[in-house]
Amino acid sequence: MPALSSAEITTRLSSLPAWQVKNGELTRTFQFEDFRAALRFVNRVGELAEEAGHHPDIDIRYNKVRLALVTHDEGGLTSKDFDLAARVK
Repeated sequence: MPALSSAEITTRLSSLPAWQVKNGELTRTFQFEDFRAALRFVNRVGELAEEAGHHPDIDIRYNKVRLALVTHDEGGLTSKDFDLAARVK
């Protein structure tokens, strides 16, 4: 799956307003009531990632979870990244 062009990234990003591209990664930070809620969310994301065969970088800081998506083997953002981001709620 080839990396998306800048124009394609801009178009795809418009359908994911809470997400942003930083340092070549599709990122979003989620905030929860507490650490347990954050862990439940991470577990749900893990299930989605396994189904998709595409795994985000996950950073947990108490009640905040930062996800970062990039298709390393394609050297940039691909449809895989945007498809998984759209499934994360």
